[in-house]
Amino acid sequence: MGDTESVKARGVSSHLTRVPGLPLLLPPTTLAALADSWLQEDCPGLNFAALATGAVPAQAALWAKSRGVLAGRPFFDAVFAQLSCRVSWLLPEGSRLEPVAKVAEVRGPAHHLLLGERVALNIAGWSGQVAGTRKTTPGFRLVEKYGLLVGGAACHRYDLGGLVMVKDNHIAAAGSVDKVEVECGSLQEAVQASLAGADLVMLDNLEPEALHPAAAALKAQFPLVVVEASGGITLDNLARFCGPCVDIISLGMLTQAAPALDFSLKLFAEEPVTPRF
Repeated sequence: MGDTESVKARGVSSHLTRVPGLPLLLPPTTLAALADSWLQEDCPGLNFAALATGAVPAQAALWAKSRGVLAGRPFFDAVFAQLSCRVSWLLPEGSRLEPVAKVAEVRGPAHHLLLGERVALNIAGWSGQVAGTRKTTPGFRLVEKYGLLVGGAACHRYDLGGLVMVKDNHIAAAGSVDKVEVECGSLQEAVQASLAGADLVMLDNLEPEALHPAAAALKAQFPLVVVEASGGITLDNLARFCGPCVDIISLGMLTQAAPALDFSLKLFAEEPVTPRF
């Protein structure tokens, strides 16, 4: 569950209103396979702790302990579905969270609640788009890309085959930019790529002072070319890269450095009481 609250280029609630069915993008068989692999990794052999807890019916409450945005319900559900537990959500996906808030309740055999606890918790103005990149945690891309969508950002390309993007190393191998597309380090390269028929030109590693004049000059000559800014962009300096001639801004740190929210899953006997953390 990732904290994407700082992404303010698009409002979370309005994004979810536009795309209310984001969980439909997640194939059930893929979710089940992921959840099974996560549980297998966490407990590959005998679960001796189960001897202490037993299989008596139990219930637990999921508490949000930090401020952020709730993203990851389908993955949380998938983990506990593998363990024959039932999750009852109290807040919708995309809700803004304030500590301490009760988010969900989980019911099932005590040893299964504890088996799934840590795995489930670990999941858990300008008119352009803020987009992620392929810089994702190996094996965790589906979760991180889904988190981007919930937070109002764009996925960019999901994998290497999702978009024909020719980068600087391809240009070096080919000898010149007019044979390939599309990552460019200067206006001159961007013009060459556009003349060669590029649909999207990435202006990479340009400071805002150089980026905006280059984007404006490129748009003046090729108004239909999509201009993307990338390289050295963080949530702190994002506003400096927003401009009328920049269509997309991609940030690798959206999936690389976004902090996980702090959650706790606490078992309770009757009515859950807000814990003291």
